[in-house]
Amino acid sequence: MKSIIASGLMGAGLILAGAGTAQAQDCKIAVGSVLSITGSMAAIGSAIGDAGKLAIDHFNEAGGVNGCEVNYILRDDQGSPNVGVDAAKTLVEIEKVPVLLGAIQSGVSLPILTSVTVPAKVTQISCCSSAPSFTELAKEGGTEGYWFRTLPTDRPQAAVLATIAADKGYKKIAVIHVNSDYGVSLASRFRDDAEKLGIEITGVTPYNQEQASYRAEVNAALQAEPDALFLVAFPADGATVAREWISFGGSQNLILSNALRADEFVESVGAQYLENAYGIDNAQVEGDSVEAFDASWKEAKGSDPNGPGLHVMYDAAAVALLAMEQAGEANGTAIRDNIRKVTGGEGEAIYPGVEGFKKAKALIAEGKPIRYVGATGPITFDENGDVTGPYLIYGVKDGELATLDRWDKARVEAALEKLQ
Repeated sequence: MKSIIASGLMGAGLILAGAGTAQAQDCKIAVGSVLSITGSMAAIGSAIGDAGKLAIDHFNEAGGVNGCEVNYILRDDQGSPNVGVDAAKTLVEIEKVPVLLGAIQSGVSLPILTSVTVPAKVTQISCCSSAPSFTELAKEGGTEGYWFRTLPTDRPQAAVLATIAADKGYKKIAVIHVNSDYGVSLASRFRDDAEKLGIEITGVTPYNQEQASYRAEVNAALQAEPDALFLVAFPADGATVAREWISFGGSQNLILSNALRADEFVESVGAQYLENAYGIDNAQVEGDSVEAFDASWKEAKGSDPNGPGLHVMYDAAAVALLAMEQAGEANGTAIRDNIRKVTGGEGEAIYPGVEGFKKAKALIAEGKPIRYVGATGPITFDENGDVTGPYLIYGVKDGELATLDRWDKARVEAALEKLQ
């Protein structure tokens, strides 16, 4: 069956069928995804959805999963937990998906997990939800092992950002954050770490998404005359906050969360105002696996994969597909039980892309072990479904987003140890 590529990702019920050149098959497998395609995260949500679709395109071109074509069914949560839960229910109950990719926001992923995927025994893999509440839930047995994420938690993000702030000599930092699980958690952890390093946090101000203006929040944060701002936001709202912060005389010493690593944010604020800004995002180790994804993305999209969530979303989809292939069946429990068999371990390395997936399928058919080394590098899930990884520090250089520094695992762990 030829793939169907829908344009205008505006409806919550949109279906994208997996593209590729796989031959027509009698069986099909549905993979569901719930992402923020409209609303304040539209700038990053659509691209993240494309990254998941690219993995499925590659797997279909490699022959599908156990001889079956994979259909990618993407639904829009509009940034709303209620909409996200309804979308997930439709995917699980009507489309019968055995795995769900998403969501972006922790506040959307969590109710989907507890009210939809765990009760239905459907595996859920998020590219982008970093709140620690998932780890605690897993430790308590609440996820039943059906939860995985390819993005590290926000704990090391806060430690790295606070460490750099101290190194820069910032003394008084205001915090403005999106009023969500993601924003509350990251802001709280940053405050704790910054204070341990001798930095005064002058105030922590939440904001609600999709407002026309954030003047009240900005003016409240400016009262103590901080010398820097830590902004936890998504691109559209974050740009509004940053513009108003700067226009009211706030310092251009900006500390930015991972979700703001987007060209749209830089363009909306103005690159000239972000020369003293720095932010964090999960990094990819250098190597053949990362280059394989980067080249595939550039071939498909005509640009470099410059934005949050792209590498980790590709890996979320790839891990799910490889687990299905390894299991020989497509149901949530089988996927859950085989994810760790295709990641970590001592098997033969499998890289992103059509040839990598062909190699994986052949090895699995021969009964040989594989080890997916993905778009983010080697992947190992712990008992709670979490991963660790390196980070990159981004900023604006010559008017464009650029990587300013990289923190490997050893450097991150050293910062964490100092803050214990």
